[in-house]
Amino acid sequence: MAFEELVLEQIYYPDTRAKFFPGVVYSLLDVMPVILILVGFKFAWDASIKQLEVEELRTSVKESELLFLKSQINPHFLFNNLNNLYSYAIEQSPKTPSIILELSSVLRYMLYDCRAKFVGLGKEIEHLKNFTQLNELQIEERGKVSFQTKHIKDNYEIAPLILSVFIENAFKHSTASQADGIFIDVNISLDDKGCLNFECRNSFLETTNTDKLSHGIGLQNVKKRLQLLYPNAHKMYINEDQNIYYVHLKLMLTQGSI
Repeated sequence: MAFEELVLEQIYYPDTRAKFFPGVVYSLLDVMPVILILVGFKFAWDASIKQLEVEELRTSVKESELLFLKSQINPHFLFNNLNNLYSYAIEQSPKTPSIILELSSVLRYMLYDCRAKFVGLGKEIEHLKNFTQLNELQIEERGKVSFQTKHIKDNYEIAPLILSVFIENAFKHSTASQADGIFIDVNISLDDKGCLNFECRNSFLETTNTDKLSHGIGLQNVKKRLQLLYPNAHKMYINEDQNIYYVHLKLMLTQGSI
């Protein structure tokens, strides 16, 4: 701007425009709105790019944390059931083939079907049935196990391995504290609005084996996953009363293409 008024106008317009020079300050004020708009646009663009990078980083961290939490479940379950299988094999129990078959079905689900963030509700319920039957073999004649479902629809999706933690804890703490009279009751239902109701009751005795019933790694794991996957779509109630441990979990599920 200054070059134009001080040099070019003196050469080409000496008798008109070159006679009047408003000054550098006036010239800058004349173009200042344009400069401010361009600078503001640049800052807004940079801020938008930074925000996208932050969101991508948050998503990456969240997915990594979910993968880590999910990976903690499989080894814990595997070691427990391999120990049980070893005990039956040593005793040459006729139930050993049944245990191997149930364990194979459960592991197949964990290894292949649980890779996705969400799975079909029907698949998850089938896994829970196999999981319950596998653990029920440990009880034999020492108690009663009930597993009931109602209004399950395959077009809904759920995060895999969320519910199995509660069932595993029920078996673990009932069998660890009771020689007989074991009671485990699992009820799962889905209402018309897509709200899943999961209830699990199990008996236990007040022994050192159940001192940390509410503070185990598996329970803390599932609480963290629920916070990440269902931050405003779940309610969980846990109660211990008269040697009965009760879990009631409500999950608002979404419909998928499965």
